[in-house]
Amino acid sequence: MNPDIAIVWLSLLACLVVIGFAGVRLSRYGDIIAEKSGLSRGWVGLILLASVTSLPELVTGISAVTVADVPDIAVGNILGACVFNLGFIVVLDFLYRKESIYTRAHQGNVLSAGYGIALLGFVGFNLLLHRDTAFPTLGHVGFYSPIILLLYFLAMRSLYRYEKAQVSEYVEDRVELHPEMSLRQAVQGYASAALVVVAAAIWLPYIAGDLAAAMGWEQSFVGTLFVAAVTTAPEVVVTVAALRIGAIDLAIGNLFGSNLFNIAILAIDDLVYLPGPLLGDVSISHIASAFSAMMMSGLAVVGLVLRPPSRIFRTVSWISLLLFVIYLLNTLFLYLYGN
Repeated sequence: MNPDIAIVWLSLLACLVVIGFAGVRLSRYGDIIAEKSGLSRGWVGLILLASVTSLPELVTGISAVTVADVPDIAVGNILGACVFNLGFIVVLDFLYRKESIYTRAHQGNVLSAGYGIALLGFVGFNLLLHRDTAFPTLGHVGFYSPIILLLYFLAMRSLYRYEKAQVSEYVEDRVELHPEMSLRQAVQGYASAALVVVAAAIWLPYIAGDLAAAMGWEQSFVGTLFVAAVTTAPEVVVTVAALRIGAIDLAIGNLFGSNLFNIAILAIDDLVYLPGPLLGDVSISHIASAFSAMMMSGLAVVGLVLRPPSRIFRTVSWISLLLFVIYLLNTLFLYLYGN
């Protein structure tokens, strides 16, 4: 193996190890914050964990539309990350051996999934609408960007009010990790772990770029899927860590919250993309990822409401199997038409 390629692979491994170590602590402190503050695990996952773990998408997107001038990578990374996050529910369902994960997740996650469907559909609609270059804009910014940000903050407000109203009506299963730890200590520990994840997350996309160049991966299909997979590494690590400590709502909330935050990042990318609007300068093939993520979110809602107890060959529920099929179909479409 070429020494330069070996160094890049080792750097990637080191970065993932750092994220893994910090991600475990981030999940534990997040769970303690939920327990000590009275907030639900779903809300903590939706806001605290999702905002931290989605920073790689933010950094990669801004650099893609400013320094590198590759808007397709920015949009592909965001929508690809949404599909990847929803596909990871399949892994959670497989890893949670006690029963189907949908039977344990709090139904408050349906609300965040519903907002995700609305935002993804709005993005897909504007990908089609902005094929017409004469469509009016706000300078270099599309009309869709302020609406996306407005919908995001509306979602956060309504989700917060819903979770606060529900917290007194049900009792969550708590894991007593550190009964002696105060809320202040938990917040300080969370902040320290978050800084480590942020530092590694900023470093991670650059390593991914070096690796893609070293391996000769220049096709948009490979580049987009690889970058999306790499930048979602913090979500994967934190979500699995949350599942291992039994904080299922923390895990599910992180995935749905990351998708909401990712769509908001798309609006931020549009603001800094001066030749814009962003969705008017990218491939129409991205609409496949937007609609795939919509379908997967809809299936997740079905699972959370229906709560199917059975598993197929004792592996995953039929909901997860359909999620996996859509993920594969989206990947196939990008391979055939995304170049």
